[in-house]
Amino acid sequence: MKIPSIVLSPTPLREQISAAKAAEAAGFSSVWTTEFHHRSATVPLGAIAQATSTIGVGTAIAYAFGRTPVVLAAEIRDLDELSDGRLRFGLGTGTTRMQRDWHGLDGQHPAPRMEELLPLVRKLWRLHEGPQAQEGRFYRVDVKPTAPVDPPLRPDVPLLMAGVNARMIQAAGRVSDGLIGHPLFTDRYIHEIVRPALADGAARTGRDAPPLVGYLTCCINEDRTVARQQAAAVIAFNSTVKTYRAIHELHGFLDAVDAVRTAWANGDFPGMIAAVTDEMIDTIALAGTPDEVKDRYATRAAVYDDVLLWPPAFAGADATRAVIDTLGPANT
Repeated sequence: MKIPSIVLSPTPLREQISAAKAAEAAGFSSVWTTEFHHRSATVPLGAIAQATSTIGVGTAIAYAFGRTPVVLAAEIRDLDELSDGRLRFGLGTGTTRMQRDWHGLDGQHPAPRMEELLPLVRKLWRLHEGPQAQEGRFYRVDVKPTAPVDPPLRPDVPLLMAGVNARMIQAAGRVSDGLIGHPLFTDRYIHEIVRPALADGAARTGRDAPPLVGYLTCCINEDRTVARQQAAAVIAFNSTVKTYRAIHELHGFLDAVDAVRTAWANGDFPGMIAAVTDEMIDTIALAGTPDEVKDRYATRAAVYDDVLLWPPAFAGADATRAVIDTLGPANT
């Protein structure tokens, strides 16, 4: 069985730390934090790094454009030291609306901006070697250390990028150490869109395609109906975002998505969930009883180089614990 990793919801810190320790005890490969408008990915990850000792740690994702390159490089350096070299740092842009409304940015040219940002962060990682400067399209940096800079724990830290549409995936192929896939990704979308775009981006810089580290929505409950309703809710929420429409278009799900968006506009949350079809659930998510999920896990995980199981954020600690208990290698 491919050893899974798990993404923690942006819940209270004590819950995240407890879940991370349980995931480590259960034999998970790595544990990842995420962030939203009320929680950061970096502070919880620092706490998790101190509370664990062997499990890999990562961000999936931290917002790239809400931080300056200097702050990013410093945070990554600190987290790698706290985790004793267990870190993979994932960066994402968020949607255009999030960039504008949450971070006060224009939301323009996200892929070229990421192509400039990641190499710049790597340059700032080497401040111990001397001043680092860049005059780019999006970033101007001129850092001359005024005190000695300790060398980082490692020569490099893996920097991953999130992407959904082909242009951003190509950017990840060009400059990242891995693509973090979206919870709406499907086997077909990965084979027909994601892998080719990732390889194309990598080829343009003369290197092999980086690994695909993919989210997989995972809802487990002894009551099968509850698990599938949870998966439908996750799919419905994600389907309100126009950026992800290409995935649904590939599968012929646009009628259902339009119904979801209409219900969303009317504040009809039960209607959003009801609009998600069984075919959408089976194509996108891993949802059902513990035995059903165990039976399907290997097939769904096979399309990723590293699979990040994503329990429903709104279902609390019990949903996360169900994933750990069901799919933790030490438990199975």
